[in-house]
Amino acid sequence: MTDRTIRNLDNLRRSASTARLLNLLHVAKEHGHTRAWAEDPLFETVALNRAMILKHRLRRDELDCFVGRRHVATKIILPIDANELKAGGRYTFVQQLGFERVMRETFGLTSDHPDIETLNVIDQLPSLDPFLLRERLRRCGIEPAACYFTISEADLVQMAGFVEREIQPLVSLSVGDLDVVPGSVRTLAGKILSGEPGTHMEALRQTLNLSSDDYQEGIFCWKGFLYYKWVLTSLRAEIAAVTEEVSHIHPRGRMHGDAMTYLARSREQLRTRILRTCDAVSETLRIYDDAFAGLSVEGRSGVFRDFLIEAPSMFSRLGEQLGALQHIVSFWRYRFTARHAPVEVGELTDILMDFKAGLLDLNEPAKPGRQAVA
Repeated sequence: MTDRTIRNLDNLRRSASTARLLNLLHVAKEHGHTRAWAEDPLFETVALNRAMILKHRLRRDELDCFVGRRHVATKIILPIDANELKAGGRYTFVQQLGFERVMRETFGLTSDHPDIETLNVIDQLPSLDPFLLRERLRRCGIEPAACYFTISEADLVQMAGFVEREIQPLVSLSVGDLDVVPGSVRTLAGKILSGEPGTHMEALRQTLNLSSDDYQEGIFCWKGFLYYKWVLTSLRAEIAAVTEEVSHIHPRGRMHGDAMTYLARSREQLRTRILRTCDAVSETLRIYDDAFAGLSVEGRSGVFRDFLIEAPSMFSRLGEQLGALQHIVSFWRYRFTARHAPVEVGELTDILMDFKAGLLDLNEPAKPGRQAVA
């Protein structure tokens, strides 16, 4: 591995978003005693299966680590001490120059090893959100245990209030508006977010007429749509602000006519693609809203049941769209701060090209497979 160290891994664990961090060390500590974790690991290599996988915004001195231009890379971090994360860790980037040699010397993995295939799939994703990750891995024939697909601690805390507000109509339908108490809503929200509905939600399973296995899958999908809806709600103000800043930023130095024309065109194209992507995400989420209203307002459980069954088919597009938007916001906020030098024409051109490429062909809304859901 590279001889550089990563510091503040404990801060990373506590503060990183779901879309940015896949904390396999935490998964091992929480589920390492279970049969599912042992029999269906994400990585066959023990050290990799206890690593921290991070979507990392590349610094300017890291750009030369890769062939071709990119602004985000997938970082594999191996903690020096699994019980004391403040000790830091060692890392490498997926597909950096010399990546095959590093993996062979560190883990004994050849280029055709299944773990290398899994890393390449992860590297191609715009984010590490568990719903996009699981669906993309499944399409490639990789199906690890469910324990690998969880929402980060930081996001769970921020999501809690949002989820409670979202599901309150269902609790009102069950017990009546006058009998709703915060505790009952909070309990149901906690069950959905934990991914472990247990016996306390048996009545809902029977209402939806789902088997135990299908119900577990349904709760996972329900959590996915609540997560995506929360992400879009959280991003809207930031997206609007960044779009405005993109329209007015001026690079350092003088520009010739061609550069001015290109930047003006790129700004408008990027703005259009951002708006279209937000609209496409909203349209897909309205499918969820309609299905949930069928259950919580109209009492039509079959509509929501059919939606949950078909939901995974929409995760890839939603995850890609929101991942691209999150990348734009997070990289813009990272690059354009007082501690960074003013941007020059060439760099600004590269950034806008990267943003536009990330949104290319992502504007068609996902279509559910069943007419009943539509």
